[in-house]
Amino acid sequence: MTSTTLHPLEAIDRKLTSGLIVSCQPVDRGPMDNDDTVVRLAKAALAGGAEGLRIEGAARLARVRHALPDVPIVGIVKRDLPGSPVRITPLVEDVHALADAGADIIAVDGTNRARPTPVITLIAEIRRLGKIAMGDCSCLRDAEEVYAAGAAIVGTTLSGYTGGPVPADPDFAFLHALCARFPRVMAEGRFNTPSHCAEARKIGAWAVTVGTAITRTEVVTEWFASAMWPHEQSPVPEYPPGSSEPFDVST
Repeated sequence: MTSTTLHPLEAIDRKLTSGLIVSCQPVDRGPMDNDDTVVRLAKAALAGGAEGLRIEGAARLARVRHALPDVPIVGIVKRDLPGSPVRITPLVEDVHALADAGADIIAVDGTNRARPTPVITLIAEIRRLGKIAMGDCSCLRDAEEVYAAGAAIVGTTLSGYTGGPVPADPDFAFLHALCARFPRVMAEGRFNTPSHCAEARKIGAWAVTVGTAITRTEVVTEWFASAMWPHEQSPVPEYPPGSSEPFDVST
């Protein structure tokens, strides 16, 4: 079997329905942020029972695809663009690069925010290339719009990440709303415990993506360290080594 047999939506359904997807995105510029480590994280996730992967960056995805030719992969590219808060796969060139690298599913920011390329254009290009489109959404309107544009999968990915304080727990109310309306809903965003994932499946999620709690050692260690010093300054650094930015816990 080759990865091309996984492209049809029916094949993805057979592989990923009710499954766990692990997002292998190390802390940016952290000690695990290299291709070899990501490949090992991916293999470890599969050994533990994951059915699919979410990988950032076309070159890195190509490395994972070479090592794991038969595994369903959700591909994204993250960018920081001037004049736009949209980070996840904002450009047509990102779609092309991910398709060439071997992504089965290509996820895009599905929010209605200022962006260089309309989301409808990105989804149309994903479909033209024979890939499956996924919309990372923040609200019901986002999901309705990306689904109407042709996205086969809608995700709760960006709920809580488009302004204001980031909640601690997953947005289960949003997940309920999506599962009542769409056939394939990805539960994603702060699903950090086994009980969160079990609840998502009970609600009706098509699949669940977990990232930080499995593949970002620095962040998980900080959770434990912070709990040990709840009323005093934790010795855990606010920023990853070598970085001027705080930990990014979004997917």
